[in-house]
Amino acid sequence: MRDIGIQHGSIILEPVGRNTAPSIALAVLKMLSDGHDPLLLVLAADHLINDTEAFHWTIEDAKRHAEDGRLVTFGIVPTALETGYGYIHRGKALQQSGFQVTAFVEKPDLEIAEKYKESGEYYWNSGMFLFRASRYLEELEKFRPDIIAACKDAVRRATPDTDFFRIDQSAFKTCPSDSIDYAVMEKTEEAVVVPLNAGWSDVGSWSALWEVDEKDDQGNAYRGDIILQDTQNSLVHAESKLVAVIGLDDVAIIETKDAVLVASKEKAQDVKKVVEGLKADGRGEIKNHREVYRPWGHYDAIDIGRRYQVKRIMVNPGAKLSVQVHHHRSEHWIVVTGTAKVTKGEDTFLLTENESTYIPVGVVHALENPGKIPLEMIEVQSGSYLGEDDIVRLEDQYSRVGE
Repeated sequence: MRDIGIQHGSIILEPVGRNTAPSIALAVLKMLSDGHDPLLLVLAADHLINDTEAFHWTIEDAKRHAEDGRLVTFGIVPTALETGYGYIHRGKALQQSGFQVTAFVEKPDLEIAEKYKESGEYYWNSGMFLFRASRYLEELEKFRPDIIAACKDAVRRATPDTDFFRIDQSAFKTCPSDSIDYAVMEKTEEAVVVPLNAGWSDVGSWSALWEVDEKDDQGNAYRGDIILQDTQNSLVHAESKLVAVIGLDDVAIIETKDAVLVASKEKAQDVKKVVEGLKADGRGEIKNHREVYRPWGHYDAIDIGRRYQVKRIMVNPGAKLSVQVHHHRSEHWIVVTGTAKVTKGEDTFLLTENESTYIPVGVVHALENPGKIPLEMIEVQSGSYLGEDDIVRLEDQYSRVGE
């Protein structure tokens, strides 16, 4: 990949969702506190760029505007009539292939979208940005000083955590939630739009993923252990099980360890309504996923019953879980591969493959991987309450004591 000369920032751990304006502010504040004021390229995680060379050259053009103190947004040159995107209206032409931003426009109906495309003056709002870190901070402070105040407090009270910079959760919870579009870009007089024509796609829905995915001769895009019979124009993803589909057309079927989604591709974006219903019903799936990643590794909750839970635990080489105690559950640990260093009360000992130990309720314990390969274990929990909030951390190298 060609070097585009944009400095990488530090990794930020964001414990509470507060939208893009505060998230970017956290990164900016951390960079400035470290004595750096780089150009910051903000990209979405679910976008696809097919022509990377064109993308790189567009960034080179945009850099000149950002170096002059402007806040750049990338406008996608429309290739179709699209009512699912916001639009950017361009104004006066600038040097280096940019334009002043006249207005950000909400998602139009089909008739208005057609007029936008015919005029040649409107671009799809990509949600990608480029600016000097300090300039973003200046503009955000001008329009949303409340966001800046909360973010500064969260960074001031933050703690280092190996490769992460752990934001103070209680401080960040006070921060208002707002997007960079509403908080800054729609208000600033320094917004510039640079046209981008690089095979861009917002892969933010299952139907959009089907559009860009490779398909068979029946128009099906699929991954995983799949059997298709008399099925056309469908998206099928299987993560952990065999999925067989018979006699369906234009559907999305997504199987994960947590749940299965079956929907018409046309209605696939309505999954948001399902999530809202889960929240309203207080369903545990909103907070608890089967596979959970931690600073030390990850675990997979492979079986759960009324008074028991079975987890497959992977601990990275050199990593250590917190020194902790449980008030409502006991644990059985069985080593599958690797070596476990176990602290149980006053005793510390090693376990290797096919060896096990028992941690009674109320006993202080810790688990560490002293080896050079990942440690894989099976943990069987049993007791009257098995929630993650029954973990009382006494010592923790990842600064999670009290969480």
